Amino acid sequence: MSIFEIFLYILLATTLIVLYRVIKGPSVFDRIVGINAIGTKTILMIVVISYVFERPSFLDIALLYAILNFIGSIVISIYVERGGVTE
Repeated sequence: MSIFEIFLYILLATTLIVLYRVIKGPSVFDRIVGINAIGTKTILMIVVISYVFERPSFLDIALLYAILNFIGSIVISIYVERGGVTE
């Protein structure tokens, strides 16, 4: 078992812990932060898999996913702060 496999298992375990916070979070903002943390951990997993399999094209996918994760977090935060869609 390599260090990368151990790292991926640790990331998976911490993702499951954060998933519990997303499901049982006391507030909407806890859930938003939890979803953002899951997205960040997914990006880390993609980067590690890219390194292990020597596929640099996966880094482009991880970068795109990071951008979408950031934009999604901003949009959801604005939506929750305003209380819905307003014009």
